[in-house]
Amino acid sequence: MNKSSRDVEREIENIHNAFKNIRAELARAIVGQEAIIEKLLIALFARGHCMLVGVPGLAKTLIIKSLGQTLGLSFSRIQFTPDLMPADITGSEVLEEDRTTGAKAFRFIKGPLFANIVLADEINRTPPKTQSALLEAMQEYNVTISGVSHDLQKPFFVLATQNPIEQEGTYPLPEAQLDRFMFSLWLDYPSLEEEIEIVERTTSHEPPVLQACIEQKEILRYQDIIRHIPVARNTIEYATRMISATRKDSPHGDDTLRGWIRWGAGPRATQNLILASKVRAVLHNRLSPDTGDVRAVAEAILRHRIVTTFNAEADGVGIREILSHILKKIDD
Repeated sequence: MNKSSRDVEREIENIHNAFKNIRAELARAIVGQEAIIEKLLIALFARGHCMLVGVPGLAKTLIIKSLGQTLGLSFSRIQFTPDLMPADITGSEVLEEDRTTGAKAFRFIKGPLFANIVLADEINRTPPKTQSALLEAMQEYNVTISGVSHDLQKPFFVLATQNPIEQEGTYPLPEAQLDRFMFSLWLDYPSLEEEIEIVERTTSHEPPVLQACIEQKEILRYQDIIRHIPVARNTIEYATRMISATRKDSPHGDDTLRGWIRWGAGPRATQNLILASKVRAVLHNRLSPDTGDVRAVAEAILRHRIVTTFNAEADGVGIREILSHILKKIDD
């Protein structure tokens, strides 16, 4: 990308302005959840995917559908169930007969994966075979049916949800598959003031029709621009030390962390830290990320990549306590 510094600054300002417009438009339909919306946009522009965890009724579907409207992208929702088969989401070939000639031929009918934004609702409710079909599409950006590869639409953004309450009859994703998601986002209950506003809006008005704030080709261009954003060496080293501290026998860890963590995060976590930090810096109209951006996205990146020990669970130690300990150690 041969661009002058002024051109790059102008592009970053364009992305920042688009971000502000998207957030303002989403605020017409969504009350609160600013941090969640920001991370969803970070993942989108970084070409990542998100796992959303939250109890029913927290507007997960509304957030994602509204996001698709403001981005001008196609949206598809898949309700995962125990009887869902891979072909139900990827599509399948059907045998058709030409009525004029009598000739028969197979025609591929696209499944709901062929959309820009795919909501995989309650992904842990479906068997591993169907989960794997989704995760393969996330990684390869195509699906293969009868030996023929079909490219998915770009941008391609998967948001999978899990219900943390009902675990009976579920198929939890293995850690290796969870690692395919850039972020694991926890949706909390709204505050009292936010809930009052939600009730007032939803019981007295029709939901607003949101306008697209950006074009599909602009999203693809911005994704490419962000890949070329420079990152200072000290920021990369900071992110690497953070991830390294989660691993046993690492010189950046200590006995406390080794007592809390059974399995640490892999190199993909470090890559996602830097990518997400780049996007966050650009969304806030800065030319390059710093360690503050790394810290801001670290919890959502590490939440699903660290396996804690029984002692940590018994003591109520979670990702926030672990991350706080790591940050104190590497900041010293």
